[in-house]
Amino acid sequence: MTDVAVIIPARYQSSRYPAKPLALLTGATGTPKPLIQRSWECAATIADPASVWVATDDERIAEAVRGFGGQVVMTAEACANGTERCADAIARLSIEPDIVVNLQGDAPLTPAHVVTALVDSLRAAPDMAMTTPAIRCAQTTYAHLVEDQAQGRVGGTTVVFGADRRALYFSKRVIPHLPPEAASQPFPPVHLHLGVYAYRPDALRRYVALGMSELEQLEGLEQLRFLAGGVPVGVVPFDPIGWDAIELNNPTDVAPIEAILKARGIE
Repeated sequence: MTDVAVIIPARYQSSRYPAKPLALLTGATGTPKPLIQRSWECAATIADPASVWVATDDERIAEAVRGFGGQVVMTAEACANGTERCADAIARLSIEPDIVVNLQGDAPLTPAHVVTALVDSLRAAPDMAMTTPAIRCAQTTYAHLVEDQAQGRVGGTTVVFGADRRALYFSKRVIPHLPPEAASQPFPPVHLHLGVYAYRPDALRRYVALGMSELEQLEGLEQLRFLAGGVPVGVVPFDPIGWDAIELNNPTDVAPIEAILKARGIE
């Protein structure tokens, strides 16, 4: 993709999983790699590596990225979330791409075709501030989310959207609530939100100007700032993608992610 910059925001501190970007994940060859490297390798399948940067404020992460040959842009410690970090990164790099892709550093299983579809959708919708994916859950994904919720963990984020494919709400709870007959379907009507966004640079600047919203603080979901500010967010729905594209949110996610990496032959 031309005129697209991919930014991978990464921070060392995490209340649920400290030092998460440096957590080691073993793939098909048995060689462990840090999560941030796997995220960068995922991004390099989407865009020219020369247009991919890890945005961080932590020298330990920066050192790891330089170690595997990735590009780093050091950003401010004051960035409240990944979207603010993307805005800061673009400003510090002094670039103005047509579209900025935010590939969260904990989503190494994001398929390339999903990101391409987000970019194409944003190009075709000038009224949207950003686009983001919604993956219809397979029963295994839904069961993973529900089990984590029952155990008091956050297994992922879900999203509901209207017929116009504009986001209505994002939550770390499993939404919508399903009656038993719907929950038992092979593909329950719940959509998993993957941590990837496509924005125009102006939308990033507008995001920073809006300031943090109450919903964003309560849910811990940065994209809610757009919705709380009345800024439309486009949702691009996808059928189940053939594997559970779970994110690394908790230490308990390491084993299932490693199993998927091995099953897909990812080194």
